[in-house]
Amino acid sequence: MHLHPGTGRSALLFMLLAFIGTFAITRLIVRMIRSGRGPFGNVAVGSVHVHHLVPGIFLMLIAGPIEFLAVPRGHFRDIVAAVFGVGAALTLDEYALWLHLSDVYWADEGRKSVDTVVGVAALGGIGLLVSNPFSRQQGEGTWFFFAFLLLNCALSVVSALKGRIFLGLAGVLVPLVAIWGAARLGYPGSPWFRRFYAEGSPKRARAERRASRRKLTDRLKSLVSGIPQR
Repeated sequence: MHLHPGTGRSALLFMLLAFIGTFAITRLIVRMIRSGRGPFGNVAVGSVHVHHLVPGIFLMLIAGPIEFLAVPRGHFRDIVAAVFGVGAALTLDEYALWLHLSDVYWADEGRKSVDTVVGVAALGGIGLLVSNPFSRQQGEGTWFFFAFLLLNCALSVVSALKGRIFLGLAGVLVPLVAIWGAARLGYPGSPWFRRFYAEGSPKRARAERRASRRKLTDRLKSLVSGIPQR
């Protein structure tokens, strides 16, 4: 993996590192504010609480036009990518807030923000490591290439319909992930679950039983996001 300054791959690396680092620091600060420790406090303008997605959106609005209009090169492009990563982390850390249009940061719904950030970071890591999945190999026939691409995209869609969004997106880059996601049971409440798992069917019972056992995942989410208010 070659990371020459200013290339797309090096820009992705800077963006990914800034994204993960900003998310980790942001979660640490908000946990400290909530517990009343440290010098930090909520940012407010008058009586209005300014959520950190606000500066995040502005950072992305600044970095985006620079990338598209100024077309930076070299280390400046890496810096712009890092700025965009910071803005994306601040914004997606409050994904549940702008999804529900309600301050659910410390509620159970707030875990959607952690799911989203982890998924985006994982996709960025996969994109950094794998080669272009849409490029044809030398000597590969046209029909075979398009048939394989269509099949892989279909498996990725099935994974997403089963509620396995990350596996569906990652499967576009890594075909084996798409196969794994499509072969697994659908999550309760997913479109696939509602359409194909009838009441009382063995698959429905197995899917609900497996979903109820995700205690380790819930503990990890609580560790990162903070115990939600019950």
